[in-house]
Amino acid sequence: MIDDPFFYALAVPAVLMLGLAKGGFSGMGALSLPMLALAVDPVRAAAILLPILIVQDVVGIWAFRRTIDWRVIAWMLPGAGIGILLGYGFASAVQPSAVLAVVGAISIAFGLWRLWTERNGMPAARRSPGWVGTMFGVASGFTSQIAHAGQPPFQLWVLPRQLPRDVLVGTTALFFGAVNWLKVPAYLALGQFTAANLATSAVLLPVAIAATVAGVWLVRRVSAKRFYTAIYGLMIAVGVKLVWDGVA
Repeated sequence: MIDDPFFYALAVPAVLMLGLAKGGFSGMGALSLPMLALAVDPVRAAAILLPILIVQDVVGIWAFRRTIDWRVIAWMLPGAGIGILLGYGFASAVQPSAVLAVVGAISIAFGLWRLWTERNGMPAARRSPGWVGTMFGVASGFTSQIAHAGQPPFQLWVLPRQLPRDVLVGTTALFFGAVNWLKVPAYLALGQFTAANLATSAVLLPVAIAATVAGVWLVRRVSAKRFYTAIYGLMIAVGVKLVWDGVA
């Protein structure tokens, strides 16, 4: 198990954000991996977070198991599998500094995109054919494998379909739950599910579960607009730091 105090100084707030995201503050969890990557190798950080994500996914999938658009899953999930393979190939072929720079770039792009949509709303778009969804699935799988940040490509294709709220939530939960399980063999192949990493995940899991419950309670009572703005601004700043560390 990791015993570095600096790691936990970053890991606890990172996992809190992950839990709040699963509890209803969508998008907040994308900051978790960039924060952890300030303390440990980004691939190791992603491996530590993955078991936590999988446990959290179970709750969402069970709660919304009857409201899932299976057509979205059928079009996007095969593409996500391809994207995960591409992400695994990238992470295994390059130096950790390159992965760090890519995680930083994804963090910057995600933060800018969310700030733009918070201000202007999602761009209007026509429903595109299913094969386009498969291409977005590839992008979602790749960014999810590298940085647990597959949400933007997923939303760009799914939101124009104007699914009912519960169907959108259920479809999102199942898609990313399946994606997270598909990532397990890749992290096994990368040698990242060590006893130390899994023990660290177990220590952090109660924090994530408590934060998920808190998120469900808070999302109904708190206006989060300013909070989101600060989170996405911090995400951009952390991304810049990671890119700098990766190329320096």
